[in-house]
Amino acid sequence: MNIDTPRTSSDDFGKGLALSSVLIVDDEAGMRNFLTKILAPRCLRVESAASVEEASKQLDQSHFDIVILDNVMPRKTGLEWLKEQRKLGFFADAILITAFADLETAITALRAGVADFVLKPFRSNQILNAVARCFDRQELRRENYLLKYELASEKLCAHGRLLGRSDEITSIRDTLERVAPLPTSVLFTGASGTGKEVVARSLHSMSDRAENPFVPVNCAAISPETIANELFGYIRHDPVEGDTQQDGLLFHARGGTLFLDEIIELPLKVQGMLLRVIEEMRVRPIGSLREVPLNLRFMFATNANLEKAVAEGRFRADLYHRINVINIEMPRLIERKGDLLELSNMFMQRISDELGVPPLPLTEGVLLKLSSYDWPGNVRELRNLIERSLIVGEFPPEFSDDENNDELAVDSLAAVERRHILNVLADCSGNRAEAARRLGVSRKTIDRKCAMWDA
Repeated sequence: MNIDTPRTSSDDFGKGLALSSVLIVDDEAGMRNFLTKILAPRCLRVESAASVEEASKQLDQSHFDIVILDNVMPRKTGLEWLKEQRKLGFFADAILITAFADLETAITALRAGVADFVLKPFRSNQILNAVARCFDRQELRRENYLLKYELASEKLCAHGRLLGRSDEITSIRDTLERVAPLPTSVLFTGASGTGKEVVARSLHSMSDRAENPFVPVNCAAISPETIANELFGYIRHDPVEGDTQQDGLLFHARGGTLFLDEIIELPLKVQGMLLRVIEEMRVRPIGSLREVPLNLRFMFATNANLEKAVAEGRFRADLYHRINVINIEMPRLIERKGDLLELSNMFMQRISDELGVPPLPLTEGVLLKLSSYDWPGNVRELRNLIERSLIVGEFPPEFSDDENNDELAVDSLAAVERRHILNVLADCSGNRAEAARRLGVSRKTIDRKCAMWDA
């Protein structure tokens, strides 16, 4: 052991070092104390074990990112213990420290899945570099694994902000602000295309988990035969090829938010497994004998009637009651037509930038026709309409401004007044007296405006 410990900061080894949790396994008290003295000021958490038996108990209780393991110990070598742990479920990267650098030990270490190798005697910066490298590789594997789920989500739509000033959206924002600091699970319901993932992302960004992953998973897009492996991970034992381990989405999303869309598509067996994870906040990969503690927030979404699904036996009643703590129902676009201008402007600017084409003018005539449409596909249909229009260079005939009436600019006072009055009239099903009452004007004013607009 080299007791030289030059002054270094965590920044010298990357930001990951300060986020890592480390378990030191060594039978020599001096080595444990030396490693603890080096790592404790720079890592998030450092624990030590004087024997492999004690280390096994600690792994049963807590998750560690890195295990620093001495190879030569009483009764059992570190590599023998590591092979046993792989069969039970070993969810950390192992760094082997040894004074014997023979080829056989190196080959055995690689077969056992050792991530790094540090020879004794070593300096403090060598062990710090090894831990930092292991953690960075872990994070890179994690990011690569989650990337396919991120790419599968609708980037232009799902990554947007929650836009709108309608009463419905304002109420949803108020709910998000109350729920954001809490660990409570949230269920988003509403028709397809209403922006459930947008709201889920907004809630995640408002929470203290914002710097950690948001993992969107469409349960309908994964086959029923493989979704359990994808979510929980697995360990496969093969006497010929050895053990194969794949960490699941629940493990990779740790510290962040897991968003399960189309939750009703989960098979009943997987629903039961998920319920246990939510209640105990621990996951046991398929084929593993060890559970892993989780630090995770769950969000769920569906466009189906879960109560009806429970009555029909397609969805577990206990899972429904467990996830239905906070239910945020997304309004259809026809119920929030006052937000059409803001949504249209956002999509027009964003998609035109993405496609590299000039934006189309949102004239008063175009907006009037957008406002009169029912939008069965909701916000997603609006986005797709704007993208399609940008590609062909014009709006389809049913939404184009036939008169090309440009004298009313979209954001002029007259245009805003006209659009607002017509939207209120639409909300009142054409009842002018009720519209006048809501607007705080006389019925004659509404009649005069409608005559002027030929509406």
